Amino acid sequence: MRLFLDANVLFSAAYSPVGRARALFHLAERGRCELSASTHVIDEALRNLRTKAPARLPKLDELLSIVEQVPAARPDLVAWAAAKGLPDNDAPVLATAVSSSAEILVTGDRTHFGHLFGRSVGGTVVASLSDALDTVLKEHGF
Repeated sequence: MRLFLDANVLFSAAYSPVGRARALFHLAERGRCELSASTHVIDEALRNLRTKAPARLPKLDELLSIVEQVPAARPDLVAWAAAKGLPDNDAPVLATAVSSSAEILVTGDRTHFGHLFGRSVGGTVVASLSDALDTVLKEHGF
């Protein structure tokens, strides 16, 4: 199962050694899912860590070693995603998740993505961290 991670998920995984975000990385290390992200979300996670928890930057670098960096979506796909009710900073996230054929876009951003949670948009399901983790675990019989 291919997951596209939003910046807040990357931040959470780097920030805390326990929790759902880190659990996704443990599952990926065991071959239970594939993780992907774009430069856009990685840069946002880096900016937030530099501001809020600079000591955790090395952990993010370590975690990124198992994340496939995918190319940014085309501008027309970003415009399509914006038409789904997303702000300028979040439209590229959905667009890139869709263009990279991710099965699930994992985000903790309920403010901007909440209206899309649980829905398939362009073939990618938008999910909370909790729901994404449940889906991966269920796929593997847990």
